[in-house]
Amino acid sequence: MTRLQTGDVFPAFTFSTAYKDSVSVSAICKGRKTVFWVLRYIGCTVCRYDVSLIAERYQEFLDKNAQVYVVMQSDREHVQNDLKNTDTVLPFEIITDPEQKIYQMLSIEPAASMEALAGNAGEALREKARKARLKGFSHGDYEGNEQQLPAMFIVNEDGITCYVHYAENIMDMPDIDVVLGML
Repeated sequence: MTRLQTGDVFPAFTFSTAYKDSVSVSAICKGRKTVFWVLRYIGCTVCRYDVSLIAERYQEFLDKNAQVYVVMQSDREHVQNDLKNTDTVLPFEIITDPEQKIYQMLSIEPAASMEALAGNAGEALREKARKARLKGFSHGDYEGNEQQLPAMFIVNEDGITCYVHYAENIMDMPDIDVVLGML
């Protein structure tokens, strides 16, 4: 599949989350905007930090009649184990995609190397990792493709993509304020 563009119909597919099976995109997108926040895996320190930040501010998404689904290469067991070892109760679902079928369907490519994954974001990445450690996150198990790049898709109530972003490096993602501003 070619990369999605703003205005494209978001693919209709069925997925599993850390706690549910056979969830369909069409069922969850009815009546509200949906942010598909595609990260790497739950053991990635900065990805886990992003998950915690989304959880802290989730009411702001709800206030805009929007919801978030985080997509990760993690399997169900890794996500469940990570979440039971934290005080954070997630108000959203994590889509588990250990076989990376969703990444492939959405044409979310990995970086060519670990250096390309970091890109020119060295200092910003170190600062984000520092903040993650201050919140108590440390690197967990490696899962999937370590060089996987993130992406984001905002889908409207009719299943049309109103925002598409394929990251060039691990730090090339809009922050929560920017995402909320687009809703």
